[in-house]
Amino acid sequence: MTRSLVIKVTAGEDSPERCNQAFTVAATAVASGVDVSLWLTGEASWFAVPGRAEEFALPHAAPLRDLLAGVLAGGAVTVCTQCAARRELTQRDLLEGVRIAGAATFVEETLRDGAQALVY
Repeated sequence: MTRSLVIKVTAGEDSPERCNQAFTVAATAVASGVDVSLWLTGEASWFAVPGRAEEFALPHAAPLRDLLAGVLAGGAVTVCTQCAARRELTQRDLLEGVRIAGAATFVEETLRDGAQALVY
């Protein structure tokens, strides 16, 4: 059975430690060979926009831009459909490789055999 990790991060600059923890876990899992799907929701949606992850700083933490690049290189990154719409973000506003998808896709991913879901 293939193990997969579905991580939903709801926090952005409003809760930097929680936000960074989600990206750290996602990047570490990808580096370990785990199938990772990182969902950016709420304020975390902004990190799918070019340049936004570069603006994020947290002392003693890996740069968010590097963590995000690691996930994009070996996993999937998704922005919630409603979250994107509330921020007036479209596919062309996002980093290459990031998709927009809704709750049905999130549920489908979390119900796969071997999937573990984490919410930050």
